[in-house]
Amino acid sequence: MRNWGVGMIVAAWLMLGGVVWLFMDGWVSRQTQPNAHLAELPPGAAVVLRRNASGHYVAPGRINGVPVTLLVDTGATAVALPAQVARRVGAPAGQPLRTATAAGTTTAYATRLASVELGGLTAEDVGGVIVPDMPGETVLLGMSFLARFSLRMEGGELHIAEHAPTHRP
Repeated sequence: MRNWGVGMIVAAWLMLGGVVWLFMDGWVSRQTQPNAHLAELPPGAAVVLRRNASGHYVAPGRINGVPVTLLVDTGATAVALPAQVARRVGAPAGQPLRTATAAGTTTAYATRLASVELGGLTAEDVGGVIVPDMPGETVLLGMSFLARFSLRMEGGELHIAEHAPTHRP
């Protein structure tokens, strides 16, 4: 009978530990990837990005239909892909060019991306660069994509939407 009581106490502690782990796992995920829900937005839907724990706007997206992680970078002229991501999405390396990055000057390769998707927003024939020595798997979402949309920052959120139609008399 005593062993049964000890077993129940151990089981209770294990269950409590599991609940704490699930809570912390969800909390950490929300802090590092607060925009995970964007993958389910309908076409044309405006996107509202929240900063992650590091202060960056990171979101799931697609390039040429392949899922990728995007980091909004308004200082980047084009969408910048690490070489391994470029291979995965089928982006061909074109003309070499010298480019300035936060890590210094490097050689990158021009490319064209058939499509780039962020939430419900899609742009076709987007200019990009493949940066062979760019670490990680995160794609920098530069102005070759962002300039096609309306951007507005409000309350720590970045709102990205289709351009409103202009009415001329």
